[in-house]
Amino acid sequence: MAVTVFQCGTLIDGLADDPVEDALVVVEDGTIRAVGPRSAVETPDGADRVDLSDRVVTPGFVDAHIHLEGTRSFQPMERIGTNRAYKTALASADLRRLLEAGFTSVRDLGSGSAVGLRDAVDAGEIPGPRIYAAGRAFSQTAGHVDTHQLPHEWVEHERMLGVLADGVPECRKKVRQELRDGIDVVKIMTTGGMASQKDSPDHVHYTDAEIEVFTEEAHRLGVPVATHAQGAAGINAAIRNGVDTIEHAIGFDEHGEGVDLAREHGSVLVPTLSAIYRLAYEGEDHDLPDYHVQKGKDYVDKHADAVIRAYEADVPVALGTDCNGSHLHPHGDNAIEFELLVEQAGMSRMDALKAGTSVAAAAIEDDSIGAVEPGRRADLVALEENPLDDISATRNAVAAVYKGGDRVDTVV
Repeated sequence: MAVTVFQCGTLIDGLADDPVEDALVVVEDGTIRAVGPRSAVETPDGADRVDLSDRVVTPGFVDAHIHLEGTRSFQPMERIGTNRAYKTALASADLRRLLEAGFTSVRDLGSGSAVGLRDAVDAGEIPGPRIYAAGRAFSQTAGHVDTHQLPHEWVEHERMLGVLADGVPECRKKVRQELRDGIDVVKIMTTGGMASQKDSPDHVHYTDAEIEVFTEEAHRLGVPVATHAQGAAGINAAIRNGVDTIEHAIGFDEHGEGVDLAREHGSVLVPTLSAIYRLAYEGEDHDLPDYHVQKGKDYVDKHADAVIRAYEADVPVALGTDCNGSHLHPHGDNAIEFELLVEQAGMSRMDALKAGTSVAAAAIEDDSIGAVEPGRRADLVALEENPLDDISATRNAVAAVYKGGDRVDTVV
């Protein structure tokens, strides 16, 4: 069995509140077997050694909300009209960018290609992070997935992120069809959103009975459920009816109920701060529709306030970006979310690192990733600078990435 010892100058394990100096990580066949200060860890004779003594080592980063769309534009006609095979090829290129940026695990919450890409990565056919795939997301008619900007007959057979389902029987059948394809998580939309022209983030989508049927069918098979939920009422409805993770969460606890509900149900928030931040401050530079950019400007401060409320109340907050490959939200630059969790939400740098490692792993419901501890996969990032001094090191100072103990080759 292949054994490798990683010699770390500083180790941030994703769980503890303090780093470990001069640490060793012992890896056997891709799994961590021992971790700790050099003086406390026994190393087998003849083990290979990787010298990271001048680096800060963290767990592989985890992005709990992306879209492997293979898109480069927010224009609806381009997103819908581009050849599927071409979009899948672009998404494959995005996987390499993610991996090289230190993201060794990602959760795709709506695209047509993620299940196949996941299987190709797992088979070793293409390089990429571990993918946890939702397949196609679910929306009511006139909801967030319905492409409001275009005539219905143009998009009847091809929508940007998912499919429409209305009423309890149809929701039950369609989620069963998606589960049949082997998805890892069910994604639904319980509010309007930014990109959907004819709704508002504060609109509630899906009835309690419809939400409940999604969670009932998924949980029977041990599959978690995530929801796009921006307004407070839609967030609370999702939590009450068993949804596991709340994506975006712009109006979380706006009226004082969200914190108690989240604590009662064990909910995890995935706020995707960078999605709204970039929309508000950079959207005009990317030829987005005026209504789309204006929504970002209207909600960006409210969004940060919601994450502050969650963080101060000890509601778990996981890193997610909503990156989709477009020029506004490119894959490979996902670590900007670490910076915004610190700068906008007031997180400590250590808590931001946990948000993008162990807490994101908890959101995905996989305890084999997200931390440097025995029994977990040996996914590691070596940084040239200390993110506890400057959180932007997660974006600007990645020196090496290891997935399952193997170094990721970079393409220059």
